[in-house]
Amino acid sequence: MVSFDITSIGTVRNERTDVQNSDYWGAVRSTIVVDERFGDACLQGLELFSHVEVLFVFDQLEEPGDYREPRPYRGRADLPPVGIFATRGPRRPNRIGVTTCAIESVSGRELTVVGLDAVTGTPVVDLKPAMREFTVADVEQPEFVSKLMADYFRP
Repeated sequence: MVSFDITSIGTVRNERTDVQNSDYWGAVRSTIVVDERFGDACLQGLELFSHVEVLFVFDQLEEPGDYREPRPYRGRADLPPVGIFATRGPRRPNRIGVTTCAIESVSGRELTVVGLDAVTGTPVVDLKPAMREFTVADVEQPEFVSKLMADYFRP
């Protein structure tokens, strides 16, 4: 397998600190502070977009070593077991997370977003403006996922 290094481009700052508290992210306001090596104009133009895709690392949780056995979503025995690549949870290979967030403001190297499901101190590895041309219109998913995620982005 190919191995590579990734250096964070910034850090999340918000009021959330408990990595076990995994619901109610909808109203969470986070500021992503981009590293000074990118300069004060690195976010220029991002304010023209309504949303941004934030790629980050779930660095505060251990990566489990064995992914071979399907497991129920969020450890819930009432849900069907699925393979690791049918989940979006933090305990995954490389611990990479991605969330599309509403942009609240852009100021210098600080980007304030709403709905980012990452705790304070989380390293951000990339930011990409959300564009309609990259958004899937007709997503299909199992019915249980909607029930499971009902509180995830609720304020």
